Amino acid sequence: MINPRQIEAFRAVMLTGGITAAAELLNISQPAVSRLIGDLQYALKLTLFERRGPRIAPTSEAISLYQVVDRAFVGLELIEQTARDLTARRSGTLRVAAMPALGVGFLPRYVARFLAERPRVDIALRGSTSPIILDWVATGQCELGFAHTPIEHAAVLTEKIHGLPAVAILPPGHPLAAKDVLGPKDFEGESFISTTPPTLLRYRIDTIFADHDVSRVMRVETQLTMNACAMVAAGHGMSIVDPFTAQDYVPHGLVVRPFEPRIGFDIAILRSAQVPLSMIAEDFLAGFMEETVRFRDNFFGSGGSGNAIQLVRGTEL
Repeated sequence: MINPRQIEAFRAVMLTGGITAAAELLNISQPAVSRLIGDLQYALKLTLFERRGPRIAPTSEAISLYQVVDRAFVGLELIEQTARDLTARRSGTLRVAAMPALGVGFLPRYVARFLAERPRVDIALRGSTSPIILDWVATGQCELGFAHTPIEHAAVLTEKIHGLPAVAILPPGHPLAAKDVLGPKDFEGESFISTTPPTLLRYRIDTIFADHDVSRVMRVETQLTMNACAMVAAGHGMSIVDPFTAQDYVPHGLVVRPFEPRIGFDIAILRSAQVPLSMIAEDFLAGFMEETVRFRDNFFGSGGSGNAIQLVRGTEL
């Protein structure tokens, strides 16, 4: 009956070419290695090594056996290395879904930086509407989801990011671009590009204008804020959108201004209520929060958004 220690001694002799070197590699005595090899040969009923002067040489049977043994050891070493990488958060696969506001520019850029530091990590990045993202997380198709609030599902835990405001966007050369901050009255009679209901952002925008008795000219409705930004940058209308999409269109001539009173743009971070986050997902989420704070400071100036970024941990809904 062979045992793992005999196989380990055999592999050491094959790797080092001698009993003495194998003993040093295994940190045991030379007689102990000789005894293990002898017992292995007896158990297998094979001659594995022949003496040639002061050295030993493997037989053809030993060479054939070593090919099988080495594959097994490589497999074990790969398992150990994978476990070490997982512990060190250097390998694994993460499935993430995001709403278009994050999934078009901000999140892919963050993913690229995240992967650059983790060459053995793979990420599957999906984009869709918030209800579909909720379903993907609830059914285990994605480990993390980034969606619009509010979100409710019995199988999903929600954490909300507060502290980012929506922004006003104008075409290049618009007279209102001379103002540092825009308010509801600035939109009176202006062509307005709106997101389609029902979204919390659309509700908040409509409520603000209704409270200030402002009539906009509602020329276009679109599901995607990137469409609104593209049309405004092309010279048509004004809008109020999330800051992530607005930033991506600044290089295309879009003019961005703060809007008062502040309209919050909240993000819901979704994860399973049944399965804990992997270590890679925890790292990803922590880095995402840091990246969001950097975005706020760079885009609005430190404190320019008027509120600190806050992660509000929800309960199981």
